[in-house]
Parts: sequence; structure tokens; C-alpha cells
Amino acid sequence: MEFIPAKTILSGYAENNPWFGCNYTMNIYKGCCHGCIYCDSRSECYRVDDFDEVRAKENALALIERELMSKRKKGVVGTGAMSDPYNPFEKKYELTKGALELIHRYGFGAAIATKSDLIVRDRELLKEIGKHSPVLVKMTVTTADDLLCRKIEPHAALSSRRLEAIEKLTQEGIFAGILLMPVLPFIEDTEENISRIIELAHQKGAKFIYPAFGVTLRQNQRAWYYEKLDELFPSLKEKYIENYGNAYECRSLKARELWRLFQDKCDQYGILYNMPDIIAGYKGPCRLEQLSLFE
Repeated sequence: MEFIPAKTILSGYAENNPWFGCNYTMNIYKGCCHGCIYCDSRSECYRVDDFDEVRAKENALALIERELMSKRKKGVVGTGAMSDPYNPFEKKYELTKGALELIHRYGFGAAIATKSDLIVRDRELLKEIGKHSPVLVKMTVTTADDLLCRKIEPHAALSSRRLEAIEKLTQEGIFAGILLMPVLPFIEDTEENISRIIELAHQKGAKFIYPAFGVTLRQNQRAWYYEKLDELFPSLKEKYIENYGNAYECRSLKARELWRLFQDKCDQYGILYNMPDIIAGYKGPCRLEQLSLFE
């Protein structure tokens, strides 16, 4: 793995970020080796060259410590939006683990998006952070079928392993759930797939599922996706072109029906799915505990 220079890693403070209520963003790694056929981070606008090669930022932990010390406001540090913080190199280098230790030391919260069950390694650390600040784990699961998972997310942990990770995390009291996105039209947008994911989420104790019934395509990401469709699902590219043209948002043609099914089953199992409820769910306990200090 190559190390690349960086001047900063943490973003500036965001007061009311609607995306899971994160106040800061942190990307220690650049690029990703999961090989997912749909990855938006391949888009030209992000300017990540050689996307399939994972690189890490030089002196990442020293930079993060300096930046955390300088922040006037505490808050939730989000990671995983551009590159999975638990890529295979994390097992050796432990940069994400080191960053979480600093987040804990300086009294911040953490919101992590990943497709790796390696996160279970850090569950005790996440529990410690949760004693003073909000902690959220978002595990991407787009199919309940491991065989299909291996096709569309070839180098990521299988769906079954991710669900097992959710179970281990929630058993430790960590607020963990599922990012059900993207749901690929003509591939994953079936009632059977959505129902099975919800049922498995319930069995594993997932606190929430946040869905997107479709996929976004732009710039060179579209070319990559269509190349993979030709390779894995012959003739499916033509269905996309016929139904979506060059549209950025390729919403499932079954989105309305799937949303009704999704709502009904999540309500049945008591699984959260509205963003304000999810944010309140993982931030609420900390707020109540902090308020009690002043009573």
C-alpha cells in the first residue's frame, strides 16, 4: 500500500448535517479494492485516480490528533463515505482503529459506514466511545443472496458475514443497522430480496435500515457499470439505456411497491427507517445522559 501526502483529514464542523447527523467527515484511505460494480466514488467529479488501489494518508494519526485538539466543538466524526475504513489493509495498519482511539480520547462520537466485518475487532473501543458520545455503525447490505453479493461486490465481505457483524455489534449495545443502497434495478429490486434483508436484519438485531430503491449513475461510473453488466448480466445494459437513458437517478420501476412493502415490514419488526428517527435513535441516549448531569 502506498502512502500519500495530506495536509488535513477532518472536515470543518457541520451543524445540522441531514446525512445521519454527522458533524465532521474523515477519510484516512483513498481508493477502494472492493470492486463493487456500482460504486459512485468512481465518478469523475471525485478525481480519484487508480480508484481500485488503496492508498493511505501519510502521518494520518498525527494529523487527526492535531485537528481533534483544535476543534472548538465536539461532535460526531463520520467515515466511510468515499473509501471503506475497514479495507483489507486496515487489518495490518490499524489506522481506523488508531483514529477511533483518538476520537475516544478527545471526547468525540463516531459514525462508520463499511462493508467489512473487520469492524467487529473494534467493538470494545466503540463501546467505550458510546459511554460519552453517539456511536453509529452503517453496514451496507444490498442483497440477501451471497452468490449475487459475490458478483456485484466481488472483494467485499459476503452479505451473511456483514449481517453476523451487525449481530455481534448490537449484542454489545452498539447502534448498528443497514444501508440498503443501492438496490440495483432488474437485479436486486425484488420483493423477495427486500423482504429477506428485512427479516435477516430483524433476526440480527439491526436498529435501522435506510434504503434507496435504485442506483445513481454519472460520468465514468456509468461506463464501468455498463461494462460490468455486459460481463455479468448480458443484455441488461440495454434495459437500462431503454428505461433511463443518461439519467443520473435510475430509480427502480418497482420503487413505490417496494417502499410500501419495506415500510410495512419495518413497522412490523420495529426497525427504524426515517432519517430523523435514526439520528434521534443513536444520539438520543447520549443527550439524555448528558442532560441528567445538570439535573
